Amino acid sequence: MKSVTILLIIALNTLFTLSFSQHTELDDCNIIWTSRSWNSSGSMPCGGHDVGLNVWVENGELLFYVSRSGSFDENNGLLKLGRIRVRLSPNPLGGKSFRQELVLKEGCIRISGADSGGCSAQITVWTDVYRPVVHVDIASGNPVKAEAIFESWRYTDLVQRDGENFANSYKWGPVQNPVTFHDSLSFQDNGIMFFHRNREYTVFDLTVMQQGLDSVKHILFNPLSNLTFGGFMTGPGMMPAGKTTGRYVDTGYEGWILRSKAPAKKHHLVLYLHTDQASSPAIWEKGLKKMMSEAVKQNKNAHAATQNWWKDFWKRSYIFVNSDSSGEPSVTWQTGRNYQLFRYMLACNAYGDYPTKFNGGLFTYDPVFVDSQKHFTPDYRNWGGGIHTAQNQRLVYFPMLKSGDFDMMKAQFEFYRRIVRNAELRSEVYWRHKGACFTEQMENFGLPNSSEYGWDRPDYFDKGMEYNAWLEYEWDTALEFCLMILETQRYNGDDIGPYMHIIESCLTFFNEHYQYLAKRRGSKSFDEKEHLILYPGSAGETYKMAYNASSTIAALQTVLTRLLELPDQYLTEDKRNEWKTMLGRIPPLSFRECEGHVTIAPARLWERVNNTETMQLYPVFPWGLYGVGKPGLDTAINTWRYDADAIKFRSHVGWKQDNIFAARLGLTDEAADLTVKKLKDSECRFPAFWGPGMDWTPDHNWGGSAMIGLQEMLMQVDGKKIFLLPAWPKEWDVHFRLRAPYNTTVEVIVKQGKVVLLEVLPVERKGDVRLVWK
Repeated sequence: MKSVTILLIIALNTLFTLSFSQHTELDDCNIIWTSRSWNSSGSMPCGGHDVGLNVWVENGELLFYVSRSGSFDENNGLLKLGRIRVRLSPNPLGGKSFRQELVLKEGCIRISGADSGGCSAQITVWTDVYRPVVHVDIASGNPVKAEAIFESWRYTDLVQRDGENFANSYKWGPVQNPVTFHDSLSFQDNGIMFFHRNREYTVFDLTVMQQGLDSVKHILFNPLSNLTFGGFMTGPGMMPAGKTTGRYVDTGYEGWILRSKAPAKKHHLVLYLHTDQASSPAIWEKGLKKMMSEAVKQNKNAHAATQNWWKDFWKRSYIFVNSDSSGEPSVTWQTGRNYQLFRYMLACNAYGDYPTKFNGGLFTYDPVFVDSQKHFTPDYRNWGGGIHTAQNQRLVYFPMLKSGDFDMMKAQFEFYRRIVRNAELRSEVYWRHKGACFTEQMENFGLPNSSEYGWDRPDYFDKGMEYNAWLEYEWDTALEFCLMILETQRYNGDDIGPYMHIIESCLTFFNEHYQYLAKRRGSKSFDEKEHLILYPGSAGETYKMAYNASSTIAALQTVLTRLLELPDQYLTEDKRNEWKTMLGRIPPLSFRECEGHVTIAPARLWERVNNTETMQLYPVFPWGLYGVGKPGLDTAINTWRYDADAIKFRSHVGWKQDNIFAARLGLTDEAADLTVKKLKDSECRFPAFWGPGMDWTPDHNWGGSAMIGLQEMLMQVDGKKIFLLPAWPKEWDVHFRLRAPYNTTVEVIVKQGKVVLLEVLPVERKGDVRLVWK
């Protein structure tokens, strides 16, 4: 009995020590500023549910932009809701004492200051995780007056300037200077009502007309018509105080003012947000008031519930790195700290109806601070708002598997579920066969972007194709999201029944379309070995007019194999046999010789090289045909080392995933070098606002690919096997907790080149762990 008691005490002490350690390690990742910012480029992210705030203090005033997932206008730009400015009098934020801190464990920002007269205040900015409500809590040592201004640059119609179209779906199309229509703003019930309501005619209608789909327009999913988004800003003891005008950076604005009735030691500002494809503004307003009523009932417990959510979020996964024996922060330490910061940014859209956009997410700011030539409104971001660039989006969502953030992946899966029928109608109208044809540069209604589809098209050209040298025949990226769906079932046991149709429809498209193309060229549907002939195809945007692209072959092999591993509840016997037959029809990968070494070829043949993606290593990631502990690893390493294109294309910038390739190949030095470059502090004031790379700032596919690379350095999986530290430098100390398949959690502490803790839950999975540290 005595020995059992001792063991229990040891176990409890260990548990307490680990819990305390994780707590303090996370606190060390908080971002603290002791000086104010010059402008919005010095903003700090904050958010929750599906709301993102860029928060900064400038000239003694608190400002923040408000963004919400799914706020698409008629042009399919992703609009901000507005900018809030808070002033206090007397002003504690304008004195010598100042501190602004992102408190990760609570998901909030705390700002404190004091003036020379001894007036001090603390402001807490936070967003309710369970509903789209923003809170600003002000507490001061002495009574202060508070003024909150809702600033809108869309108080009038705005004709977009040359080049500004890249923020929406018109790009270089025939509509060169479209109008961003004005919002509606008014004082109501001692608060400010603000909303944007789309007209019935939107870029959706233009796209349908352009692409010859009017015959099925009535059954196409249309997310833009009558979409209404906005909210209500209010505060206890605050009253309307008129309007003002001004200019911030490049854009004029109209400000609607709320002012406290009297000085007080506490003020509370609240923004209630609501989005609906409502039949009228009155219906939208009714929905907003219903949401407000429900939120008010929960206000007493909302902050505690939100803090508990963040507490659980940080418990389930983390990576803390420290390689400096002196204990001082280092560039290597930044990899772990910035990993945590970027995961926080992703969590701000945990429950959005739409996925986090790769080109800025919810945290874009005035564009002139990203590109000095772009004197546009704060709504601007490069590469569109409602356009879904799948080859970029995938890097935002893959890291959520090993971080265990499965609930956050739903928005991306729902995106495809909503538009799968539109993609199927493309196949039925253009080619008279089944299957969902998801193109690249696709709108949030499932059709190709009109400019990428091509306005100046030859009459003879296939109406289902994008007339575009970069994007033609590129439709296999959707299979990466199919893999993610399958992996949530394998990792977490999620019910993927609602998404099975997406997977099967994507596979049906490849099976039917490449037989269709073969029959148009000749009398046979397959090659001499009864394999599908994947021509014309495309290995990303790079190897064009490809014959049997290795990336497509690896994609089909992997998705079909994983599909067939599903329990019987997901597949009938007939369906299982159908997919077994298709798997047998997938051709093998092609190889070539580089400097006397066998390497993976990008394809069997191709016509030209168009971009700089290393598609010959896609069988390594994302498809996992090669990697540590798998056959043929030497061939994949040869591809990394000797393929001239792979060497020439190598980089850490933006969506480049060479850090992931190196990690999966067990190349420790290369993986470490590229990952440090990926995850080191950005050039912005906030360390995880990387970019613009090839896209925009903050570059979310830069951050996502960095997260994946760090995860893969620490842990890789193959079926039930778990490989630990496959590309981890022995001189780097680390403490991590990651998720593995089959509801498995792995926690490891490495200190001074030794594993001092290895905890695997459930414990029976510990036998599947292999320590492969080189």
